[in-house]
Amino acid sequence: MPTEFDTFEIQGPVLFVPNRHRDARGVFAETFRVDEFRDAIGDVDLVQENQSISHPINTVRGLHYQAEPHVQGKLMRVLQGAVLDVAVDIRPHSPTFGRHIKIELSAENWYQLWIPPGFAHGFKTLRPDTHVMYKVSDYYSPSHDHGIAWNDADLGIDWELYGQQAVVSDKDRQQPRFCDVTAQFMAGSIPPSDATLQQGRYAAR
Repeated sequence: MPTEFDTFEIQGPVLFVPNRHRDARGVFAETFRVDEFRDAIGDVDLVQENQSISHPINTVRGLHYQAEPHVQGKLMRVLQGAVLDVAVDIRPHSPTFGRHIKIELSAENWYQLWIPPGFAHGFKTLRPDTHVMYKVSDYYSPSHDHGIAWNDADLGIDWELYGQQAVVSDKDRQQPRFCDVTAQFMAGSIPPSDATLQQGRYAAR
């Protein structure tokens, strides 16, 4: 059976749910097919695959994005453990600019989340020793790498820490506030163009 996919209130992100086949040996699933991916997203090439391992629970990575001409879409998947995955709409003329989605991705639910260009992305680990693998639509470019403070009050993201301390890198602690980069967003000097609003044939239907 083909992979199922669904969209969100914010246009662009797509959730993929592979159909799993179980028997006495275990589980088998087709976790990625180019034809199904492009039917849902459009003509997008995934050119690089990354993997991160986060040992402590409540590790936060983000919020990250790349600027033109090296904007990245990301297809996120958890191989071990679980994360609270967050994507913030930073498309300058989007009706949902500054809003976000969040969803739990885990090794048990097999969900994969497509985050298109025009979103800042981050996640918080829900279990220790969490392994995250993701494919991207452009290569990493240090000179185009940008970020926003993960705990920015204006974004209002509930990271579900419940009074516990987040484990954050020095780099992510120093990311700018959303209000400090909004002018650059609106001028189009950092994020991708509004053409990304039209990306994803399924999402536009």
